[in-house]
Amino acid sequence: MAHASDGRSLEFKLPDLGEGLTEAEIVRWLVEVGDVVAVDQPVVEVETAKAMVEVPCPYGGVVTARFGEEGTELPVGAPLVTVAVGDAAADVPVRGSGTSAATGTAESPAAETPAAERRAEGSGNVLVGYGTSEAPARRRRVRADRQAVTGASGRANGRVRGAEPVDGPVPVISPLVRRLARQHDLDLRELTGSGPDGLILRADVEYALRAAAAQGGRTTAQEAGTRRTQDAASPASSPYSPGSADSRPDGTRVPLKGVRGAVADKLSRSRREIPDATCWVDADATELMRARTAMNASGGPRISLIALLARICTAALTRFPELNATVDTEAREIVRLDRVHLGFAAQTDRGLVVPVVRDAHARDAESLTAEFARLTDAARAGRLTPGELTGGTFTLNNYGVFGVDGSTPIINHPEAAMLGVGRIVPKPWVHEGELAVRQVVQLSLTFDHRVCDGGTAGGFLRYVADCVEQPAVLLRTL
Repeated sequence: MAHASDGRSLEFKLPDLGEGLTEAEIVRWLVEVGDVVAVDQPVVEVETAKAMVEVPCPYGGVVTARFGEEGTELPVGAPLVTVAVGDAAADVPVRGSGTSAATGTAESPAAETPAAERRAEGSGNVLVGYGTSEAPARRRRVRADRQAVTGASGRANGRVRGAEPVDGPVPVISPLVRRLARQHDLDLRELTGSGPDGLILRADVEYALRAAAAQGGRTTAQEAGTRRTQDAASPASSPYSPGSADSRPDGTRVPLKGVRGAVADKLSRSRREIPDATCWVDADATELMRARTAMNASGGPRISLIALLARICTAALTRFPELNATVDTEAREIVRLDRVHLGFAAQTDRGLVVPVVRDAHARDAESLTAEFARLTDAARAGRLTPGELTGGTFTLNNYGVFGVDGSTPIINHPEAAMLGVGRIVPKPWVHEGELAVRQVVQLSLTFDHRVCDGGTAGGFLRYVADCVEQPAVLLRTL
């Protein structure tokens, strides 16, 4: 537990949740001001670009302040809560005791306390970016200028400071925001952020850049902020005015953030960087379906179809390791990977996610079935961790569940290939020289043409189709 021997209020900041995430959106507060919390008790549920995460606080005591309302996006390093610990906790009214707790909107006493006076024992929490061998040093929080101004440049919740840039520190925590502004020659002093106490977020900078682009690069940050303030005060759908300075068509605007934003960024990067090609083939899956029926009739855990397809994939990657690879563009090298971490596309209420089955090449059909089921349940419940959503080396996309036959999937960057599987449906098929009704599936392989040529890709896909048509082919590798 983190102690403060002389009784102090400690500030807990949004930690680095791993995998390069730079911000998170507050979904639900799990504590109120005045609540007593234990060490490592979850205090807030946040949504990152990869998963829903409950964030535990490494301090035990009484919550004296919360920073940010539900729906607010905070950068990593922004304050989440302050907690009174030690003797200080005794002086804080506890919620439900008949007296109201302090709202905690003022600067925490920890702001004036030297770091050496706030040492604490470790809580053992394992989130990236913080441990509690020492209480986190209090970053002096810079408040935006609250001077009242009038006119378009002085709205209460706007993005503009006023007619003149304000001297002094700029209220920015995220290095990403600073770098983005620097790359586009944007003066952050002309913006007032939408974050807590005027903190400038990435969304504020991106909006200013979009506004500047729409005006041919002539729009200043002040003008962009004014326009965003006006937009925020207007309905989501505004009439299209061809003669207006900000002409936009009717429609509801949905922010590209969270899972949707992460998917958009990754797919766009894949299209920009990977010269992909697709080949496909129809296969008679009748024998594979019969084999699965026989497996499930023999007792024991039921085997899923995707587990059998995954087993076929891993066998094919053993024969064609060129496709279990990634491209190191800086070194101009192809990196062939020794282990198969198989991603699979899963549609959830929050959007498309790609959970990863670790060491799929070392698993049998029963183990694959169990792991697919576990990850699918976690995806639908929003409980996947960032580690379960990253690190894949090859992706299996069973889009047949949507009732479609074929697709040209986009490669999951930085992987080198993706196998797509359509629906399995009865179709006329020539079998043993005679026309018959068979269970037919379309298979497609999208691959990075930098890692191999069409012969390798075609060989991989043909081997997969052979295993689907004659599952006994797999016996050679068992």
